[in-house]
Amino acid sequence: MQNGDILGHEFCGIVDEVGPEVKNVTPGKRYVASFQIACGKCRFCQQNLSSQCDRTNDSTVQNIMYGSRTAGLFGFSHFTGGFAGGQAEYVCVPYGDVNLLELPDDVPDEKGLYLSDVLATSYHAVQDTRVYPKDTVAIWGAGPIGLMAAMFAQKNGASKVILIDNNWRLEYAKKKLPGIDTIDYTALPRGKTVTAAIHEMVPGGVDAAIECVAGEYAKGWAHYFEMLLGLETDTSEIINEMITSTRKFGRSGITGAYVGYTNHFNIGSLMERGIRLIGNGQAPVHKYWKELLEMIQKKEIDPTIMLTHRIPLEDVAKAYKKFDQRKESDGIMKIFVETKFSAPRAANTPELTRM
Repeated sequence: MQNGDILGHEFCGIVDEVGPEVKNVTPGKRYVASFQIACGKCRFCQQNLSSQCDRTNDSTVQNIMYGSRTAGLFGFSHFTGGFAGGQAEYVCVPYGDVNLLELPDDVPDEKGLYLSDVLATSYHAVQDTRVYPKDTVAIWGAGPIGLMAAMFAQKNGASKVILIDNNWRLEYAKKKLPGIDTIDYTALPRGKTVTAAIHEMVPGGVDAAIECVAGEYAKGWAHYFEMLLGLETDTSEIINEMITSTRKFGRSGITGAYVGYTNHFNIGSLMERGIRLIGNGQAPVHKYWKELLEMIQKKEIDPTIMLTHRIPLEDVAKAYKKFDQRKESDGIMKIFVETKFSAPRAANTPELTRM
């Protein structure tokens, strides 16, 4: 990040002006933007694998670290192109014909907004990890992505869905998604692991494990200090838990963001038991957003189950700090940021509050 960068990669709004090459976007109409920037013409864009566009990210560091580059992303960092994000009153959207989806009148902002990232990311996690009817599924992380992944796993017909976390969000999830099971790893008896708890619930392990946390949260002191000293960029603890909690020849998908390198990876269990480790990658929004929009219109899914707060744009900096703390007293799951251009609040969504 650099001083003055604008964050935020989920946004929707009214188009104010279009460039001369934009043919299918109309000023005055309402659109949601994809959080990734796709050119629409490269071989990945032609397959709707928009998050891997070859042409919109000029980061040479990604080439060195990863072998090739992902697409440019709004409001992330210069590692992904340095594009200004959506926590603003105006946003410039490159390749407007490709990266904007018109929102119909029957879909309010509070639902259509999350086609930008959360819905596509959580749906992709479930689809790409291959959750089939009657599968047993464990999901690490009960934040917005984990919550919606659990919803999509249920929608796919999973027979059991287990959410793993360490705070109030587990109870929140149980209220929103009746029938899910939860594990609070901080409440386990001394010496009992998450893997042991899952094997008690599903003997032999789950069919599919999905990681919705990210690699920067070390649970033990070893990884904490290794990350602090620069000996690794990400912890392998959750991935190891996933591998050992998955049945033989089962599937483990990684959706949370991992930056670079990790130590103490349990490659032995992965290889010997035939676990399919899947890097879900940044979700290709363009592959799913029309399908997801139709689900919203048919009332098959309700994105507002994760929405807990509506705040003004000027309170965003305070919200970042509170969200990172995850205090039950704050109860922040997902925030809708209101600007002076926002439409009136939709029915049955949170009132505007100040941080």
